[in-house]
Amino acid sequence: MPLRRSPIYTLALLSSTASAFYLPGVAPTTYEHGSIVPLNVNPLTPGLSEKDPQLRSVVAYDYYYPAFRFCRPEGGPKDVSESLGSILFGDRILTSPFELKMRVNETCKAACEPTPEYAFDKPSALFTNQRIRQNYNLNMLIDGLPAGQPYVDPSTHTDFTLRGFPLGEMDEAGQPALNNHIDLILYYHEAAPGKFRVVGVLAQPSSRLDNKRNPDGSAECGKSSESPRLYLDDQGGKTQVTFTYSVYWFESKTAWATRWDTYLHVFDPKIQWFSLINSAIIVVFLCGMVFAILTRALKKDIARYNRLDSFNLDDLSGSGGEAEDGVQEDSGWKLVHGDVFRTPKNPLLLSVFLGNGAQLFVMTGCTIVFALLGFLSPSNRGSLGTVMILLYTIFGFIGGYTSSRVYKSFGGEAWKRNIAMTPIMIPGIVFATFFLLNLFLWAKGSSGAVPFTTMLVILGIWFVISVPLSFAGSWVGFRHAPITPPVRVNQIPRQIPPSTTYLRPLPSMLLVGILPFGAIFVELFFIMNNMWFGKVYYMFGFLFLTYTIMIITCAAVSVLLVYFLLCSENYHWQWRSFTAAGAGAGYVFANAMLYWISKLSFGSFTSGMLYLGYSLLLSFLFFILTGTIGFFSSWAFVQRIYGSIKID
Repeated sequence: MPLRRSPIYTLALLSSTASAFYLPGVAPTTYEHGSIVPLNVNPLTPGLSEKDPQLRSVVAYDYYYPAFRFCRPEGGPKDVSESLGSILFGDRILTSPFELKMRVNETCKAACEPTPEYAFDKPSALFTNQRIRQNYNLNMLIDGLPAGQPYVDPSTHTDFTLRGFPLGEMDEAGQPALNNHIDLILYYHEAAPGKFRVVGVLAQPSSRLDNKRNPDGSAECGKSSESPRLYLDDQGGKTQVTFTYSVYWFESKTAWATRWDTYLHVFDPKIQWFSLINSAIIVVFLCGMVFAILTRALKKDIARYNRLDSFNLDDLSGSGGEAEDGVQEDSGWKLVHGDVFRTPKNPLLLSVFLGNGAQLFVMTGCTIVFALLGFLSPSNRGSLGTVMILLYTIFGFIGGYTSSRVYKSFGGEAWKRNIAMTPIMIPGIVFATFFLLNLFLWAKGSSGAVPFTTMLVILGIWFVISVPLSFAGSWVGFRHAPITPPVRVNQIPRQIPPSTTYLRPLPSMLLVGILPFGAIFVELFFIMNNMWFGKVYYMFGFLFLTYTIMIITCAAVSVLLVYFLLCSENYHWQWRSFTAAGAGAGYVFANAMLYWISKLSFGSFTSGMLYLGYSLLLSFLFFILTGTIGFFSSWAFVQRIYGSIKID
């Protein structure tokens, strides 16, 4: 299994060691023979089927949504405590009427007594049949482990488990049949004499019309191969359904620490390796170009400039003047030394973008490192989202400091607006978009809608913790001296000559932006697959390498663009470096639209709006992140080269 590979392979595949799973809140639960093993339920989510490879919806529904008519526990379902990230990602874990006892098999048992209130009428039958057509899956958790179905990867012939199991199935005539019986196959490991732990959960659902509950409380379950299927009457009649289940326990040699291995499957690892190698080649090529510029062209230019400045130009002969003209024609970047550090347009907006970009950059890097080291175990549901929110909140200090320091270096005077806009503008856009999309989920009755109280918690974290930290960072930043340029700025701006086609804003953005996107697009495809199809993403080793390559690529292409701009005597490099490096966001959004066309087939306006909205939101954040990397790389480059020449 992946968890037992070498350290190098571990870095690439993020196969955490066994000890990484022993974290606070994720300690193993030990059961004795006959003790109760809790089975909780999670919302129903859309998925794939062997007959239909496209996703039909992105809206999740609560397990006890009235139209499903599922059995409820006595006294009603109770909420199971969840983390903030788990709630934001759509988990709504509730108790269930299923009774499981360690190592006690149940051949056939009714989940509840069928009563008229559980009968399907026309509206509920229509709703449930539509969810079956859209390939909705049931999600159950037994000792924190999701119930799933066995699957074989056709490319590698590897056995693994897919989370969830279908609500129903389509027959040969295209009619939906409801699965009203579940065979639960549970695996346990004996950790100590008489002490057992759950290490595997499989579910085999089936549709059985002749299921019934006897007056004495026992149940009869027809054989899945012989029993006719159960169809819900959506023409106006009522359908009484008996939900049953069976439980079978088997001993396993799988240790508790490695029980998640069967869920953490790598699809097409060769493609990911090929993508990394391809991206690495691009990075080597770009770094080679930057190295050539810095060590050959620039070094040669700087030496010639400094040599010319050491002479008295009035005493130069005619040939010396021609040499000077030759230098100026070969390298025009020195000609704009008096304008290259001129304050850009809209310095306040640029500084706010850069502050939030720096905050995103540090948060993303720390999250990936934590996940790479195994601190974000998939067994701790919602840990990834919770850590991202907490880290972004804490790093508000970095965002405020960066924004104020940059704005002060630009010579900005509206410091109050800078302090206020840095923690409010970008997070406000994100929160407003998230709230608007959440309204669609509320209107749809989806369990994925974030509760109003959770929204208040997010607002509290934002304004009580993040905003004050950003204010503190801004205060520290404004107290520091500005970053002084190595050359003086002329009072009169220099006229910029016409640029060649590839150096104009739009063509340069298209050319520069495609390279950072090319470094991440394969890993982005796997992330989108896991995100929209409800799979477990754990390839943080690949993600760490991809993130590193993306940073280097953004820095290299931005430096090259700025060098060519300065050589063409265009000193408006600040916004150009930011927008060109961030232009990869356009390719990210275009890729999301292509993914929609090829992999998704939404049948409702709500699903389309949710996908479009979240795609735009992620693309916007990617624009801020990569643009920030491009700007600071270019700024360091410009500071270095102009600090290396002598200016009278």
